[in-house]
Amino acid sequence: MIFTKVFDPVNRPTIEEKKAIVNFLHTHLEQYGDPKKHIEAAIDFSLKETESFGGCTIILQDNEDIKAAVVVNKTDMNGYIPENILVYIATDKNSRGQGLGRQLMEKVIAETEGDVALHVEANNPAKKLYEKLGFTNPYLEMRLKK
Repeated sequence: MIFTKVFDPVNRPTIEEKKAIVNFLHTHLEQYGDPKKHIEAAIDFSLKETESFGGCTIILQDNEDIKAAVVVNKTDMNGYIPENILVYIATDKNSRGQGLGRQLMEKVIAETEGDVALHVEANNPAKKLYEKLGFTNPYLEMRLKK
């Protein structure tokens, strides 16, 4: 039976749960992922374990197994930049196509106040799901890496 756990600055995961979330995202983000230290930093931001505006980390579990996870950080901005940035989202590679990604995204939309931004590569198959949920691509992102 799939159930949802929402972690935030008030309801934080245990050390073991956080480690499991980091490992899950690192594994299942595959080519779209980052190093574990970056994933953990985003989770810490969502939990206000570092100086931040908070956010939430949400997982879908089947018994003890994580089936999907998402990390959302608050930006403390409004209008000119969305209030929330979806930093990481992944579904267990053996559970894809079962609607878990949609279920998790709908939970994010329900749990967050204000607009939500996310970055998605043009060739990522999840892009279609985000568009079905109402996400648009009004801007081209440009970055200067220093």
